[in-house]
Amino acid sequence: MATKKVGSAGRFGARYGAKIRKAVANVEKLQKAKQACPVCRTGNVKRVAKGIYVCRKCRSKITGKAYTLQ
Repeated sequence: MATKKVGSAGRFGARYGAKIRKAVANVEKLQKAKQACPVCRTGNVKRVAKGIYVCRKCRSKITGKAYTLQ
C-alpha cells in the first residue's frame, strides 16, 4: 500500500526511519520510470533486470547503471 508522502515505501509502515523510506521511494521511482533510448531516441526503455534495459520500440538491449540508464 502506497501513501502520499513516501509513495511505494509506504509498505514499510513506521519501520526503518523516515530518511531511509524516502531514499527507497526515490530510487524505486527512478528505476520504474521509462528512460530515453540512446539508439532510436524514444522514451520506451524499460528496466528488465539490474543494469539491463530493453527498448520496446527498436528491441535493443542496453546496459547501464543499476537503477538508471545514464
